[in-house]
Amino acid sequence: MENALEQLRVFAVTYGIRIVGAILILIAGRIVAGMVRNGVRSVLQKRDVEPGLRQFFGSLSYALIIAFAAIAALGKFGVETASFVAVLGAAGFAIGFALQGSLSNFASGVMILLFRPFKVGDFIEAAGVAGSVAEVQLFNTFLNTPDNVRIIVPNSAVYSGTIKNYSANPTRRVDLTIGIGYGSSIEAALTQMQTLIEADDRISKEPAPFLAVTELADSSVNLVVRVWVKSADYWGVKFDLTRQIKEQFDASGIEIPFPQRVVHLQQSQAS
Repeated sequence: MENALEQLRVFAVTYGIRIVGAILILIAGRIVAGMVRNGVRSVLQKRDVEPGLRQFFGSLSYALIIAFAAIAALGKFGVETASFVAVLGAAGFAIGFALQGSLSNFASGVMILLFRPFKVGDFIEAAGVAGSVAEVQLFNTFLNTPDNVRIIVPNSAVYSGTIKNYSANPTRRVDLTIGIGYGSSIEAALTQMQTLIEADDRISKEPAPFLAVTELADSSVNLVVRVWVKSADYWGVKFDLTRQIKEQFDASGIEIPFPQRVVHLQQSQAS
């Protein structure tokens, strides 16, 4: 009995200290993890980062610190933590390799949410499609096309290519090319287009509208029209100005020619 009690006392002294140390490590780790999580969320909130991204980074930092605390606690019992970390690393590598497509979309989603090349409501062109941004998630970006079709684009395809954001700048330039017949007056055509531009309040005075002869083409003399408008007025001005120029030219007799080709036939005389 005395021998058993002595062994129990030695066991309690030896492992009791380790158990208490492990518990203290876990408690301290949990406290530190909670503080770091709240700090990360607070910093990201001050930088106006998306709520979903704040939640993710806060939870990730919490989980990492708890994992390190658990490994340190196991070390108090003589567990080979180096081997344990190696096993976790190998498992993480295998999982990452199997999910490399999803992880690529996730990483791209994080970059989009952090650097914000576009926001919800912007009209963009990316990954070969164009539409208004309806939602940005960690794995996919959701677009609505002008004819109201929902398109789901993987974030890796969006971030790895060229992104055109048509809503980023407050103003845009409307470019039109108008062809008139070689027998029509260039001066009259430019004057009438200038009058139409000055009558439209949506067209900015600065930068000043630009009109010029751009090309002597096969079937027409091409005139270029460049005006600046607010981004929201781009399509309205483009459509209206095109129609008004056509109607004005028709009323004044300025020809907008069809593509045509002149063929000369030469008859050879029999010898």
